[in-house]
Amino acid sequence: MKSIAFLGLGTMGSGMAHRLLGAGFPVTVYNRTASRTQPLAAAGATVASTPREAARNADVVIAMLADDRASREAWLGEQGALAAVKPGAVLVDSSTLSVPWVLELSKSAKERGCALLDAPVTGSKPQAASGELLFLVGGDASALDSIREVLAPMSRGVVHMGASGSGARMKLINNFVCGVQAASLAEALAIIERSGLDRAQALDVLGNGAPGSPLVRGLGARMAARDYRTNFAVDLMAKDLTYAIAEGQRHGVRLETAAAGLEAFRRASQQGHGSEDIASVAEPLRQ
Repeated sequence: MKSIAFLGLGTMGSGMAHRLLGAGFPVTVYNRTASRTQPLAAAGATVASTPREAARNADVVIAMLADDRASREAWLGEQGALAAVKPGAVLVDSSTLSVPWVLELSKSAKERGCALLDAPVTGSKPQAASGELLFLVGGDASALDSIREVLAPMSRGVVHMGASGSGARMKLINNFVCGVQAASLAEALAIIERSGLDRAQALDVLGNGAPGSPLVRGLGARMAARDYRTNFAVDLMAKDLTYAIAEGQRHGVRLETAAAGLEAFRRASQQGHGSEDIASVAEPLRQ
């Protein structure tokens, strides 16, 4: 079986790495906060002290990191994975990243004799743990075909979106729509609560009517219960909306609804909810 290096064991990465171990792949893990590697080590993973060490003998290197800065450090830093990865390895970055950075990283990977797939995912913590993520992949189709067996234990499906950067672009579009939905639902909930409507009844109407979606139904329940345990953090949504707005500008599109959503998430972060789930975007409107 292909040997895997996995970089980043946060909310998503931990579940994904566990799925690979459960499928029998030999996995070497790296995380900046070393304590997060302990559950993976107990499950049979090898622990590396740097991305460079993790990638040295890997056939596939997967990263799931917070943002462009963290991705750049893990791949191109002094102890980055590209310093040691073997030619012919397939590199997979499943982080939600800006398209310009993905294209830069793809060029650096090619110079090293490797193929990079930008392969962000839809789904959050529960889907990562259960292997129900959907991979949105940009990059070479043959490189993708060569690692489908690796993606399978983590996913319910894989969509090849096109050339390098296509997966990253689609993920930003997906998340900006989700962010706008979440922000508008928070405002709707504020009206519901302040006006005295029956909250459960009103959320049932929204969730099962024309506005209904898995996100609206799930977040509505969490907002009502003030359940802010983190599946997708407020600060990460703010980052994704920022990247999406910039991507829209590159194509001559002003994402005005995304900008309004971004302000709602920034306000929630400023009031102490940055590391909490995006459901907490409703909280500032309750004060």
